[in-house]
Amino acid sequence: MYRHFVKRLLDVVLSLAALTVLAVPMMIFALMIKREDRGPAFFRQKRVGKGKRHFSMYKFRSMKMSTPHDVPTHLLTNPEQYLLKCGKWMRRYSVDELPQIINILKGDMSIVGPRPALWNQYDLIAERDKYGANDIRPGLTGWAQINGRDELEIPEKARFDGEYMQRESFMFDAMCIFRTVFSAARHEGVVEGGTGELARKH
Repeated sequence: MYRHFVKRLLDVVLSLAALTVLAVPMMIFALMIKREDRGPAFFRQKRVGKGKRHFSMYKFRSMKMSTPHDVPTHLLTNPEQYLLKCGKWMRRYSVDELPQIINILKGDMSIVGPRPALWNQYDLIAERDKYGANDIRPGLTGWAQINGRDELEIPEKARFDGEYMQRESFMFDAMCIFRTVFSAARHEGVVEGGTGELARKH
């Protein structure tokens, strides 16, 4: 009941409310990007959605136009060289993710769920298959996001995604959202140019 009806209803209501409240700030962020680096303020990436169907995910552009396309940040050589000045704090506080509210409204994504993999992140997609985590809508935030984000190794990230699928409920989603707000404020788990940093720290 919750997964198939209530959650989708909440996604629509909350994404509409968020777009109404954030419309002006998002316009300001877009102007900041365009002022620093010529090109579009938004960009689309091919991502993997529910049932492994591809969709176009929207983000604020936090990197220069010269950045290689469809390459995960952790695979770039010295990713710092590609970051815009405004892009650094946008990524630090997850502001670059705000346009995904449109994806939530469209039904490509949910507020909470596994973060959508790039179409060519075959290792992550395969790991999620082991837990059935590719069978639900990806999310703006998720259980893996608040348990390490970029610092997690791919098998560990997929395990958290599978655990989320088993525990999915209104209360669990509310807890994920609440913890996401605090994690974003403290910019926890954001590691430019690296995945699996948590393991390397130990």
